[in-house]
This record gives sequence, C-alpha cells and structure tokens, in this order.
Amino acid sequence: MKLIKQTGLFVAAGLLAFACGAPNNTVETSEAQEVASGQGNTYTINAASSTFGWRGYKPAGEHFGTIPATQGTVTLAGDSITAGSFTFDIPGLKIEDMPAEDENYGKLYGHLQSPDFFDAASHPTATFEITAVEPFQSGDIVADKDERASEHTPKHDTELAPANPTHWISGNLTMRGTTKNIKFPATVSVENGTVSAKAGFNIDRTEWGLTYGNEADPANIAKDQFIYNTVSVVLDVTASE
Repeated sequence: MKLIKQTGLFVAAGLLAFACGAPNNTVETSEAQEVASGQGNTYTINAASSTFGWRGYKPAGEHFGTIPATQGTVTLAGDSITAGSFTFDIPGLKIEDMPAEDENYGKLYGHLQSPDFFDAASHPTATFEITAVEPFQSGDIVADKDERASEHTPKHDTELAPANPTHWISGNLTMRGTTKNIKFPATVSVENGTVSAKAGFNIDRTEWGLTYGNEADPANIAKDQFIYNTVSVVLDVTASE
C-alpha cells in the first residue's frame, strides 16, 4: 500500500506541528484558507461506497445519520494529493436512529432542515475543499475537548479518529453560507487506482451558525435542555479514476 506523501499546500492557520514545540491538536476551526489547485490525475468519488456520517448530542439522547455527497473529486500528482472538493446534499440527509415511518422522524428531519439548523431552503448544499495535506508524525497527538458531563456526553476525538492516522487533512467547510477551515487526522492510501480515506472528528456547529439550543446559553443549561455544540463527523471515502 502506498501512502500519500506530503504536499506543498498551505497549512490551516492556528495549528502547529509537534516538532515546532507544540502538539498537533485535532480539529481546531480557523478562518478560511487558500484552496489547493494543484495539477494531476482526477479521481471521482464513489458515492455508493462512501459514507459521510453525523451524530448530534443532548443530555437526554443522541441522533445520528448520513448526508449524501452529490459530487466529489480528488486530484493526485503521483501519490500526492494536490486538490480535492466535495459537495453534500442537505435535503438528502438521513436519520438512522429511528425508522423513516416514525412520526418523530418527520418532525426531526423538518427541524434539521429549518433555519434553526441547516436552513436548507436557502443553503441546500454544503461543500468541503482541501487546503492542505501533511503527514501524521510519530510525535503528533489527538487532543480531546472537555465536555459537560451527561448520560450522552459527545464522543471524544480520540474515540472517533482512526486507529493509525497517516495524515492531517485541512479544508474549508462551507455550511449555511459560512466558510471555516478545519483540520483533522485521517488514514489515507492509494492502491490499485483507488484513493481511500477514513476519518472521525468533532466540530463546533455554532461556528457555522447552527446555534439552536446552544449549550452556552445559561437558560438552556438551567433547564438541562441544551443541545451540545459538538457534532461528530465520520468519513469513509473512496474515489477512483
């Protein structure tokens, strides 16, 4: 198996390598970075075999599901990623913790599509554009965030990350018209003409304007009716020429 080599792309702002004196921490959100536009062979995402999972948390329970990718490509020069972008269909969101025929499924789906969350009527798609890929060094760590304790405390980044990350991937994530750069550990490989990537990490939904039930609101905390700002994302992606 060939591992993708370090590219010369821009590194997400605000994240430092362990070798420079500080540990590499997982998924910190920064301002949008310059999108990679390298040359090479284009690989197209295999939508049927790729999954983009999400999981949201509140003290009383959890909801999880998937969001389909309508299109996506990864550009490679040899074995090095030089660019990549993905588009996600927000109205195509699926909820997997309850049957589709359940009355609560329709209620939750409608709420997630509403302005309280994704505002799908105004922003029907989300995008992710690669800005940098760099190797996961032996001294790098995946750091966890302290979370408010409950029966459904969000999973830690160390629980979500692949067992043996090979790279840090940085990219601009756009939702609800807001673009932020995120960086996360991933296991990436190129074999027999197929690019494979697996990753798991957390994001703070409020960075993209999804503030309904904000856990930072004292009123929500007092009533124990807040929704955790942390949302878990799990990716398992393949792309081929």
